[in-house]
Amino acid sequence: MSIQAPHPHPLSAPSPVGSLRQVEVVAGVIRDARGRVLLARRTEGRDLAGLWEFPGGKHEPGESAEDALARELHEELGIEVEIGTALINVPQRYPDKRLRLDVRNIAAWRGHARGREGQALVWVPPQKLPSYSMPPADRPVVAALLQPAHYLVTPPPGEGDEIWLAQLEQALANGVRRVQLRAPGLDATRWRSLVSRAAALCRQAGAEALVSRDADLAAEFGIGLHLPAERLHALSARPLPAGLLLAASCHGIEDLQAAQALGCDFAVLGTLKPTPSHPGVAGMGWKGFATMRESVSLPIYAIGGLNPADIEEARANGAQGIAAIRGLWPTV
Repeated sequence: MSIQAPHPHPLSAPSPVGSLRQVEVVAGVIRDARGRVLLARRTEGRDLAGLWEFPGGKHEPGESAEDALARELHEELGIEVEIGTALINVPQRYPDKRLRLDVRNIAAWRGHARGREGQALVWVPPQKLPSYSMPPADRPVVAALLQPAHYLVTPPPGEGDEIWLAQLEQALANGVRRVQLRAPGLDATRWRSLVSRAAALCRQAGAEALVSRDADLAAEFGIGLHLPAERLHALSARPLPAGLLLAASCHGIEDLQAAQALGCDFAVLGTLKPTPSHPGVAGMGWKGFATMRESVSLPIYAIGGLNPADIEEARANGAQGIAAIRGLWPTV
């Protein structure tokens, strides 16, 4: 097994983006009866040889994604498959091409999977997928399989701490499993108390908590840290140990590449749509999001005027999911 470098260097193209060839690839998430996921190793003589990937291949002219995936899995593995739901569609820029990796869950399959083209195969328990060295386009696929699709950003608590905590508890009961604790301008003593109680609620619910900006609070309570974009370019080393989550807000390609170089575990990119909290700011839209997504292999949440109904479109443009305040914060 090859151990994946957790935060590879940003990809850059020697040629203008518009001159790069576009490659459409489709891949499948194939599970066995024990829930393990099949990976194939890229053979010698191919680019990125030796790395592990989700099995699949390129479209042929006039071929649908479903037909291409069924054909490729038969040719490569000798199995017949029933194509299931879409998981994520990852746009990724390499030095010589722009790739879109369309990943589907395989609902059922028949036969004995074997490497018919000489490629090594391995069945991997899902939680061990991050330890396999993969091409950049496959890394967001692992995140889509293992990490939450929703990232709640808390609003300020106003005058009622108990109401705010009750709303957080309801959000957790609704299924939120990743939370950024954020309350700009709040008194430090009051905020420390709220972070302590909120972190405890998240732990009880099996959810991940990150605190905005304050590395000392993150370390004190053993939770993650979420950095604003301006902090990314001022830091030369990861401000938390690897065991604690590190995330960042990003507004463009330079921010995303700085987040990846710093060792962030994921990023938030926006604003996608105009929002009341950013009056007069035009959103980047999904096309703009996907173009920026190409530059890194981090899991990235889209933010700005989004709610859970946008998850499908977010995944179709390479997002881990959506981050939101209003779209995920319940009213009590």
